[in-house]
Amino acid sequence: MRLIGIDYGEKNVGLAVSDDQGLMAFPHSVMRNTSRLADEVEKLAKDKDASLVVIGESRDYKGNANSVLEKTLIFAEELRARGLTVELESETLSSHQAAHFQGKTDMIDAAAASIILQSYIDRKKPQVEGEEPFYNQE
Repeated sequence: MRLIGIDYGEKNVGLAVSDDQGLMAFPHSVMRNTSRLADEVEKLAKDKDASLVVIGESRDYKGNANSVLEKTLIFAEELRARGLTVELESETLSSHQAAHFQGKTDMIDAAAASIILQSYIDRKKPQVEGEEPFYNQE
């Protein structure tokens, strides 16, 4: 089962995709934030047979909503209205980490999306060996 990760920005949106077991996140692409963004994410989710979309929850260092959060929440609802399961994951310092690991390239937003997605995967990993992650349970 694959997962999609999103680093939502007002201009650019980074996308990441997990491996087929939902254990490792990899940068996928960067898209412009246009009126077709939800269409493109929905298509990617269908093409990759992804069961879950994880979007970075944008807040300031004190945990307060920042200027991007409201638009992120609206986008999350748009994806849910299309039948996609969406979860939020803190994205604090994800862009900074991405820049540190790979430098500032045109794929930095995709790298940040993979950091957000990997954070979610790691947080949801089972504590007992052999137990399935919650998102693999039916």
